[in-house]
Amino acid sequence: MTQPHIVGVRHHSPACARLVAERIRTLRPSYVLIEGPADFNERLDELYLPHRLPVAIYSYLSGDETHRGSWSPFAEHSPEWQALQVARETGAQVRFIDLPAWHDAFSRMENRYADVADAQHEERAEAYERALTEKLSVQGRDALWDHLFEDGCDAAELARRLATYFEHLRGEDPGSLGNQAREQMMARWIAWAMAQPAEPGRTQALVVCGGYHAPALARLWQRQPADLPATPAPSLEASDEAGHDAKADAPLRFGSYLVPYTFKRLDAFAGYASGMPSPAYYQWVWEHGPEGAAHRALQHVMQRLRDKKLPASTADLMAVHLRAQGLARLRGHEKPLRSDWLDALAGALVKDALDAPLPWTYRGAIRPGTDPVLVQAMDVLAGDTVGRLAPGTPQPPLVAAVAAELAAHGIVLRGQLKIDLLADADRAKSRVLHRLSILRLPGVRRTQGPALAMSGERTEIWALSEPLEQQAALIEAGAWGASLHDAARARLEDDLRQAQGRIGPLADGLNRAAWAGLSALSDSLLRELQGAIANEPRFEALGPALSVLHTLLRHGQMLGMADAPVLRVVIESGFDRALWLLEPPAAVMPADMQAHLQAHLALRQIVADVLAHAADTSHDAHAPALLDVEPARALAVWQRKAADASAAPVSRGAALGATLSLAGRTAGAQQQHDDAGAGVNEAMQLLHSLSAPVLGDALTGLLALARETLSSEPAFVRGMDRTVQALDNADFVRAMPSLRAAFSWLPPQERGLLAEQVLTLHDARHLSRRALTAPHAGEVAPEALAQARMVEDAVLARLAAWGVTLDNDDKDFDGSPRP
Repeated sequence: MTQPHIVGVRHHSPACARLVAERIRTLRPSYVLIEGPADFNERLDELYLPHRLPVAIYSYLSGDETHRGSWSPFAEHSPEWQALQVARETGAQVRFIDLPAWHDAFSRMENRYADVADAQHEERAEAYERALTEKLSVQGRDALWDHLFEDGCDAAELARRLATYFEHLRGEDPGSLGNQAREQMMARWIAWAMAQPAEPGRTQALVVCGGYHAPALARLWQRQPADLPATPAPSLEASDEAGHDAKADAPLRFGSYLVPYTFKRLDAFAGYASGMPSPAYYQWVWEHGPEGAAHRALQHVMQRLRDKKLPASTADLMAVHLRAQGLARLRGHEKPLRSDWLDALAGALVKDALDAPLPWTYRGAIRPGTDPVLVQAMDVLAGDTVGRLAPGTPQPPLVAAVAAELAAHGIVLRGQLKIDLLADADRAKSRVLHRLSILRLPGVRRTQGPALAMSGERTEIWALSEPLEQQAALIEAGAWGASLHDAARARLEDDLRQAQGRIGPLADGLNRAAWAGLSALSDSLLRELQGAIANEPRFEALGPALSVLHTLLRHGQMLGMADAPVLRVVIESGFDRALWLLEPPAAVMPADMQAHLQAHLALRQIVADVLAHAADTSHDAHAPALLDVEPARALAVWQRKAADASAAPVSRGAALGATLSLAGRTAGAQQQHDDAGAGVNEAMQLLHSLSAPVLGDALTGLLALARETLSSEPAFVRGMDRTVQALDNADFVRAMPSLRAAFSWLPPQERGLLAEQVLTLHDARHLSRRALTAPHAGEVAPEALAQARMVEDAVLARLAAWGVTLDNDDKDFDGSPRP
């Protein structure tokens, strides 16, 4: 039986690209089958438009519970690109034969060319490569590849080397489940092409695929049916990779579009067969050969180093050249290869000891501590080439929709834009820009403006531009929806899902929703959020979030967020979770005290609003409830917390303060007066039950939650005065820091009123309130004076133990020892 000609390649390898072009011209196949997304076969003509490379096919799948995308990039030195061009030149029929990149086989891959795609199978391939590098005394897989294949050997020798290498790399490994599904699809296409009528003088089929797949395809294709393979439809009937149970009827968005790509992104791939590093260097190899590439690489590297004021003299350049020639001879290379030039650069230009491995000996991001000379060299060899799509290339509807939105609001993506949030037209512009920001569109950045949508500030400043990567980002954002509103909403919903029920990120996301005018979110997301908030482990995390969201719910009319269902769901779930977390005794760390009090304040505000709404609508039996929360339950939790001696003092004080501040919400004037008196007694009982060091913590909680109720009550001022007077010197010193922190909760005017009441108690009304509230330079602080008294008491006690006493002449008029 006639066999297909299978060319296993490494993606973006110039040597493999030359081999593919030579094989197609020599064998003149009827069918050229290329590893690529089969759903793009009806649109192959788009790839023949006059684009500026690199470009990529971006394939996506997006639904309520999943979103993934994968790129199939093409550079001029990519074997797949040369296969496309030379196949058309020779009259061959071209087909992409791989699964669509939105298929489940790619669910954990952003790069379609990361062929191994499974840790276990990748380890086996890496073990073979490590054995080769040790045998050949080569450092790193990229240097190994250059040593074996990029040395300029003829086509026949290169084909033999590649076949041997990939056969040993794969062996009998069946591959991951995803790769098995892909290989089944590719094998079916090969079987179909081989079953088509033969043309005289032509090879029937030539296959260009990742070398990892080549041995498996050579075995599999004969077992496949010869009918035309159908492109599978996307399905989420099984659970997706995040563990969610996907619904068969969930709305899905899927498809593929061409996007501009960059050499920087091409260089960022990780893992075997995901492509070559240093794409600019290999583009020079493709265009000018190894010697021409070396000349351009050295020229650009030395110019970059000089621009950056790094050492790069003519003598250094000569040293690099001599070292590279010597290393090439030592390693058996006819001409210096990429690793030879890089090793020569390091040896000649790096003068200090290395704190990190040479960056070309491993894959991935450059590690911290890498010498700046090497960082700049790697950046030059990566290149800054940016692709561009030819005019008329089909694009997703979002691209035109965004252009129309910008034009309708008079927004030009250039320069600085100042927005007045109180003007309707400017508010509409702000919503558009915030939606673009949610889509992570490069060139749209807010440089100034309030953090919270309900802050009351009125000015925003945006820095707008059209960077080269903006077009690609906008096309890729088309996976989220056809209009700016829908795409921003879908992206925001995905961000909220990624928060995984943590209330802080949820509140931040909903604040962004308010800025962007996205109040309506999907019902499925609301159900998810309702259950997910139950996972929030910290009471303190709930306070700031509930406060922001409750404010949006009650007063977000201008933002379109008032009474938004998503806010109701999150607030109700967060309220319930907060009460569960508050119930058990728990210590409150000093760093968490502010957040702990904010959580109490948020709960109190919610309860107060619900009670007020119930009172206002008590005459209307059909009036809807403000929120589905139980004020009685919150009051019961606070009462138990205030009475719990094992609870943190600040929490006990805040709990008691919350109940006191809410006690008179529905009572008459006389009842409110009686409640206030009883509340003062409860507050003083709580304070008297605590030791001096935590006295101020409980007072902090009381004043934070009930300062309006307590600070204006003369009985409370008298009680606090007696409490402080009763402290001895040692207890006063221990209590002073927390007491000072507690009174800082009072605004300046209320502190002044409190000072007047204290002066009245001590018959000192002739003094100004500033005598107690203003700092006085040169005077000893009260706590310092108390500390000095403690030292004196200790000295007197020691003297008394030795029988030394002071006579009356050594005492002050009040009987205390004279300093």
